[in-house]
Amino acid sequence: MKKICIVPDLQVPYHDVRATRTLSKFIAKQKFDQVITIGDEIDLPQISRWTENSPGWYEQTLAADRDMAVEVLWDLQVTDMIRSNHTDRLYNVIMKKIPAFLALPELRFEKFMKLDELGIKFHRKPLEFAPNWIAIHGDQGSIKPQPGASALDSARKAGKNIVQGHTHRAGISAFTESSGGVLGRVLKGYEIGHLMDYSKVSYTANPNWQQAFLVVYVDGKKVHPVLTYFEKDGSFIFEGKLYG
Repeated sequence: MKKICIVPDLQVPYHDVRATRTLSKFIAKQKFDQVITIGDEIDLPQISRWTENSPGWYEQTLAADRDMAVEVLWDLQVTDMIRSNHTDRLYNVIMKKIPAFLALPELRFEKFMKLDELGIKFHRKPLEFAPNWIAIHGDQGSIKPQPGASALDSARKAGKNIVQGHTHRAGISAFTESSGGVLGRVLKGYEIGHLMDYSKVSYTANPNWQQAFLVVYVDGKKVHPVLTYFEKDGSFIFEGKLYG
């Protein structure tokens, strides 16, 4: 049986250090076959369009944030990474301001984040990690207030089960297709929350967010996801054992 861990939005340097450290130790003990990050591993506020023409645009902290994110990815033993709106920021700002720099291989996101050195595969398209199960970031779809609803909307459009991040909400939703008493597909949408530190979030006052992560068991065509929530102290319980 294959065992996969899917890590939610980190947005380094705004990540919750305590919760992330607990998850890293958990991953080390569990020995997963695959560890996938769902996107927004690094925030990159220095090159955000929201920061342009403000003091943040001139901060000399980009290298430090990148190195911190690389260390976090290493500790989490990440094997696969999904593209996202925050990781697109590097390409977007170069394309807008200095498009000639796109020819420099060291400025490609994969090289910038040292993914080759880390042994991480970067997926620009949705990743099918199990039969009829796709991992996406979720920024290309609509955001609904109910946790799980955004992922289910994406699942109904794709015709496959969806695991996504982006909303920072953690929840599950499902839809059953049937006709004349005959059961058809059961589509499921999983939103897997975030791992940000609430005290570092300044762009929203009262976020309806939940810290969580996902473990997926795959046995042939049978897929069993387990969504696990963090407590406020950065701990969680998984399969009857307390971590953190």
